[in-house]
Amino acid sequence: MKIDYHGHSCVQLTSGGNSIVIDPYLTGNPAAAAKPEDIRAQVVLLTHAHSDHIADAADIAKRNNALVVAIYELATYMSWQGCNVLGMNMGGKASVGFADVRMIQAFHSSGIIVQDQKNIIYAGMPAGFLIHWDGLTILHAGDTSLFSDMKMIGERYSIDLAFLPIGDLFTMGPEDAVTAAEWLKAKRVVPIHYNTFPPIRQDADRFVRMLGERGIQGIALKPGESATL
Repeated sequence: MKIDYHGHSCVQLTSGGNSIVIDPYLTGNPAAAAKPEDIRAQVVLLTHAHSDHIADAADIAKRNNALVVAIYELATYMSWQGCNVLGMNMGGKASVGFADVRMIQAFHSSGIIVQDQKNIIYAGMPAGFLIHWDGLTILHAGDTSLFSDMKMIGERYSIDLAFLPIGDLFTMGPEDAVTAAEWLKAKRVVPIHYNTFPPIRQDADRFVRMLGERGIQGIALKPGESATL
């Protein structure tokens, strides 16, 4: 399986001619390594409704006739944008044909801010995803703090790769993310949601070293870089 890191929290998984893109934020992202028109995918997963996670979701989904999978309220909103959607909720599992996705909790906020109307649209709870594909289990935590039920997730699932936010301020920082990796018992960890803007500046190499001290393989990808799982 090929892992492409497009910057911020946007990652793409590709195997056997199928592809999933998660939280596509490319337009307006100063660190993005791709444009929306570059993305080819059958499925778009959205962890929550903040603009730095859904900015290009509708464009990519409609361009590719892709399925948007998100929590029910956000999926409904995306359907109003003309997308083909699958709404689900916490703890649920769904098939997207070539893979199964399970929605897990995240501790964050979620809403669509309409600046010119000074309005915030409720968009359901934030979430993460477990993706079961090609005999692998991949976790995308979304935006989240550290929470103790990560221990339960790690006990129930054998996680081959976890995408964990490390930016601090809006999510957990590197120290908490290392603890999350331990609790999740993740074999490999790729840091996300950092260095896009000055307030979430972090040293990914230091984070990888911290993981290594605990026997966990860290992979710090720069936007535009890929890895193979």
